[in-house]
Amino acid sequence: MEIRGRVWKFGDGVNTDLILPGRYLDLTDPEEMAIHVMEGLDQDFPTKVKRGDIIVAGRGFGSGSSREHAALALKHAGISAVIAESIARIFYRNAINVGLPAIECPGITEIVEEGETLEIDLERGIVINPGRGLKLDFRPLPEFLRNILKAGGLVPYIRRRRDGEV
Repeated sequence: MEIRGRVWKFGDGVNTDLILPGRYLDLTDPEEMAIHVMEGLDQDFPTKVKRGDIIVAGRGFGSGSSREHAALALKHAGISAVIAESIARIFYRNAINVGLPAIECPGITEIVEEGETLEIDLERGIVINPGRGLKLDFRPLPEFLRNILKAGGLVPYIRRRRDGEV
């Protein structure tokens, strides 16, 4: 799986309340959640983000609550991947479970600025900033996680396995 997209860059400590503020927890439609994504940091983000964009962040991305809302809101806003210095474990699994690639890549914030393009190869564990000619390695996602992402998330993956398609 390869991903290419424009970067939105955030710092350390982006928690789930910043990704999707708690006042929207009563929403059940992911498209409605997407309208409010990242409001805790940038009120205009939902109107600026485009399908295929990538979030780059510092340490502790997705810390806070265990709700899936944050990952769902990002995915349905069009974010194609989150790549951060470190990612909270529960956010990592929630992201994979909803079909949003989440990648830990130490040094990522040093090789890219907001608005630049990144290329991510999930199988080989490589991220490239083609504009600067810079490359970093990260631990490749295991095949079973890539299969979950390819299926669109855990529930579609399980359905496909049940039906003998995987």
